[in-house]
Amino acid sequence: MYRIAATGFGLGLTVVGAYKVKSILNQSSCLELAAQSIDTESTRPYAIPLPSRNTLLTSLQDEKEVFDILVIGGGATGTGVALDAAKRGLKTALVEKYDYSSGTSSKSTKLVHGGVRYLQNAILKLDREQYGLVKEALFERANVLNSAPHIATPLPIMLPVYKWWQVPYFWVGIKAYDLVAGRQLVKKSYFVGKRKTLEMFPMLKDENLCGSIIYYDGQQNDSRMNLSLAMSAVRNGAKCVNHVEVVNLLFDSKKKDEPAKVNGARIRDMFTGDEWDVKAKCVVNATGPFTDSIRKMSNDNTAKICQPAAGTHIVLPDYYCSKDVGLLDPATSDGRVVFVLPWEGYTIAGTTDHKCDVTFNPESTEQEILFILDQIKKYIRPVRREDVLAAWSGLRPLVSDPSSKDTKSISRNHVIEVNENQLVTIAGGKWTTYRSMSQDTVDAAIKQCNLQPKDACSTSGYLVEGAENWHSSHYISLVQKYGIETEVAQHLSHTYGSKSDEVLELAKPSGKRWPLVGERLIQELPFLKSEVLYSVRNEYACTVIDVIARRIRLAFLNVYAAKDVIPSVIQIMSEELEWDETRKQKEHTDTIEFLKTMGLPKDQS
Repeated sequence: MYRIAATGFGLGLTVVGAYKVKSILNQSSCLELAAQSIDTESTRPYAIPLPSRNTLLTSLQDEKEVFDILVIGGGATGTGVALDAAKRGLKTALVEKYDYSSGTSSKSTKLVHGGVRYLQNAILKLDREQYGLVKEALFERANVLNSAPHIATPLPIMLPVYKWWQVPYFWVGIKAYDLVAGRQLVKKSYFVGKRKTLEMFPMLKDENLCGSIIYYDGQQNDSRMNLSLAMSAVRNGAKCVNHVEVVNLLFDSKKKDEPAKVNGARIRDMFTGDEWDVKAKCVVNATGPFTDSIRKMSNDNTAKICQPAAGTHIVLPDYYCSKDVGLLDPATSDGRVVFVLPWEGYTIAGTTDHKCDVTFNPESTEQEILFILDQIKKYIRPVRREDVLAAWSGLRPLVSDPSSKDTKSISRNHVIEVNENQLVTIAGGKWTTYRSMSQDTVDAAIKQCNLQPKDACSTSGYLVEGAENWHSSHYISLVQKYGIETEVAQHLSHTYGSKSDEVLELAKPSGKRWPLVGERLIQELPFLKSEVLYSVRNEYACTVIDVIARRIRLAFLNVYAAKDVIPSVIQIMSEELEWDETRKQKEHTDTIEFLKTMGLPKDQS
C-alpha cells in the first residue's frame, strides 16, 4: 500500500466503463473539432521526429565542424541560451554532464513568479535593483505562461490574515505587485472574508482568522519545461546532448602579449568513456552552482563568484492544500518564506534559501524538514512527519558581480561575465527569467566573440515543444480518440501537450472494456508504461533516474511508489536499449541511491 492520499483517481470510470465514452462523444461540436485537430497534427512540421541522441553525438564528433556557440550546462538557462542562439541562426551545440534539469532546474518551488518579497524590499529599502528584478520577472512570467500553456498555468496564492491591522498593509503591497505587472497582470488580487477563505482552503486554521488576500502568480512542471526548451533548441537545429561531460577547455595558439582565447572543449561521453574535441567560436558557461568549476578551467587563479544557497521542499498528500489555491507564509520564525502549493495531485511545502556547499545531489536535512512542518502547522491543521512522501533540496546559484566594486555583495539578479579568455559565463537569476537571461547571454556572446547571427532574438512568445495547437480541452480529445480514463488523459495533456498522441500510439491495448488502451506503471497513479518507452525514443532519457525523476516526476511526488516501479522501468528500458545484467543491476543500485537523496529511508534497498 503506497503512502499516498486518496485523490479519487477516476474511480467512477471503472464503474461506468464503455458507457462513459458514449456520453463524452455526445458533447458539443467544439470538442469534436478539438479531436479533429489532433488527427491533422501528423502533417504539421513540428510532428517530424527529432534526431536521436546517437545522431546528435555523431554530429558533435565531426572534426570539421566549428560551432558558433558551445553551451556547457543543460539546465533552464543553458537550454534557453541554446534555443535563443539556434533561432538566431547561429550554429549551436550544448553538452550536459548528467541530464537536462538534473540539478537546480528540477528542484525549484515550481512557481513562475515576480517575487512578492523582492518588491517589498524594493519599496521599503528604495532598492532599484530589486524593483528592476521584479519588473523583469513579471514580464517573463507572462512569457512562460504563454509559451508553454500545457506545462505552466496561473495559480492563485492566499495570504491568510490573522490581525485586522495587517489587511491594509498586505492589500497595499499586493496591489503594488499588480501595478508593477501592468499589462502582464495574470488576474487582479482581491480580499475575501473568513467564510470564503475557509471554503477555498478547508485545512486552514480558523482561530483568529480575519480573511485572506488572494493574488496570482504562475506554476509550472519545471523539469518538463526544461526538457521542452532542450527539444525546442534541437528542433531549431542545435546539437544538444545529455550525459556528456566537459573534461577541459580548449584554447587557441597564444598570440604575443594577448591571453589565449577559449575555442572549444574536450568532452567525454559518460556511458562509453569516449573523448573528443568540439571547436567553437564562443563557449558559454551556464552551469548554475558549478559556475566556478568551469571558470577555473579557463583561469585557475580566478576568484569565486558563486555562493550556492539550498532550498528544501517536502511533498505531502493532496488534502493538506486546496486543490486550486496555494498559501504563502510571508514571515516565518527566522525570516524565511514558506509556500504550501498544490502540484501534480500532491502538496508541496518549501522554504527559501540558506548558504551551503556545492554538491550535485544535496539532501534535505531532518532539521529543514521539521522546520517546514513547524511553520505550516501555524496555519494548517495537524501535520505529521510520517506524511512526508518526498523531500528534496535544490541549490540556487547566488552570485557576486565580479565587475562590482563591492564584490562581497550577493546579487539576486543574473550576472554575465566575459573573462580575458573570452569565456562567457551566465550565473544567478531565477527560473522565471531564464529567457531574458538567455537573450542577454547571446547578445554578449555575439558582441564579444564577433559572431554573425542571421536573425534577431525571437524567443519572446515562442511556443515550446508540445505547446503547438494545444488547448485546455485537449484531454477530452484524447479520451474520445483512444478510450482512456479522464485522469490519465489530463495527466498526458498537461505533461506532453500536443505530443500526447505519440505517447498513446505506443500504448498497448488493455484487453479490457475500459480503458481501451494503456497499462499503468502503478495502479494508483496515472503514469503509463508507454511513457517510459516514449521518454527513451523521443525525449533523450538514458537512465531510470532520467525517467522517474525528470520525465514523469514520480520521484519528486512519492519516493515509495518510485521505488516500486524501478523493476518495470528497467524491464522496458533494457529491452529498448539492450542492457545486459550488469547494466540492469547498476541502474537499480543508482536509482535507489538517488531516491535516498529524495527522502527514501536509508535502510531501503
